[in-house]
Amino acid sequence: MNKLIFRKFSHDIVSFFLVSSLSVTFIVWIIQAVNFLDLVSDDGHSLKVYFYYVGLNLPKIFSKTVIFVYFISIFYVINKYITSNEIIVFWNNGIKKIYFINFVLKFSIFFLILQLVLNSYIVPKSQHLGRIFIKESNIDFLPKLISEKKFINVVKNLTIFVEEYKKDGNLKKIYINEIIDENKSKIIVSESGKIIKVDNKFILRLFNGGITNINKDNTFTLNFSETDYDLSNFSTKSVTRSKIQELNSIVLFNCLKKNIKLENFNKNSIITDKFNKLCYQRTLGSISEELYKRFILPFYIMIISLIGGSLIIEPKLRYFIKFHKVNIFLLGSFTIILSQISLKFFLNSINMTYFVLLLPIILILFYYFILLIITKFKLNFL
Repeated sequence: MNKLIFRKFSHDIVSFFLVSSLSVTFIVWIIQAVNFLDLVSDDGHSLKVYFYYVGLNLPKIFSKTVIFVYFISIFYVINKYITSNEIIVFWNNGIKKIYFINFVLKFSIFFLILQLVLNSYIVPKSQHLGRIFIKESNIDFLPKLISEKKFINVVKNLTIFVEEYKKDGNLKKIYINEIIDENKSKIIVSESGKIIKVDNKFILRLFNGGITNINKDNTFTLNFSETDYDLSNFSTKSVTRSKIQELNSIVLFNCLKKNIKLENFNKNSIITDKFNKLCYQRTLGSISEELYKRFILPFYIMIISLIGGSLIIEPKLRYFIKFHKVNIFLLGSFTIILSQISLKFFLNSINMTYFVLLLPIILILFYYFILLIITKFKLNFL
């Protein structure tokens, strides 16, 4: 009978969690999708690239909502059971309060594993795939971004100005400024031109113009009657180097292992190992913080579950009963905020680093010990 009761309880929590987390995730995802429109409007990518990249952000958004939505799920379901007196079913079947709390704690391990898998593998992998797709995609939306009498600079080191852009795709009075490096640049002026697509790459075919090459020492000009300007040689202005949250967890561990020196650790130290391109020019502090977010923060789910489970333990004084639910909700919310604030103190000093690393375990043991005292537990209840 007890198994059926707890199965029903687990089902209610999981059902509410899935509905709430997916709802929150899609709301945030839609808001982010609007913010990512500059991939098309500013960076020249196609709608296919846009939707693919935005879709790969779903795991990241979902992982951010897990801890808060899980706490809300526990709080809501237990509060519902208390309000409707369904909680009495547990006590009538001989289930002790500390046993109920133990079940909630054990049940939270499933969500802990879910969060660890998301943080350590799925989210970095999806973010990396999105970055690779952006890096390898062509600026195939460029023709639609060109407007009359406007400077277009969606491509890095390249500016295009068109006096007239006809509906048939023909261009009039074209100005192109290409920056080759710090000391070299190229200016192309053409009477007319047309954008054509060859082998899935865009080429600007120019007619009757001149090319002026400018360098530090001299300048020379070449005239042409017809020439092709290959736009595929240029990269998008989108950031194409992998961000640290997109790197594989094993790569981050290896970066830290090979470069960290505990005796004189400095979080601002920059990795100068050129043979490891993924770690090169990144700070030890940023790598350590990313690993902390992936593998330590999820453990706050367990203390959150204890706080939510303690909703069944009502205080003896009537005055505190009125505010019991509010206090539990505020305590849970504060713990979630604390988990995020702890990142600010991480790596401030060796002692503080150890304290922050052990803080979730300390909170779990401390709060569980308080619950044991309140429930006047006996060993056979555990």
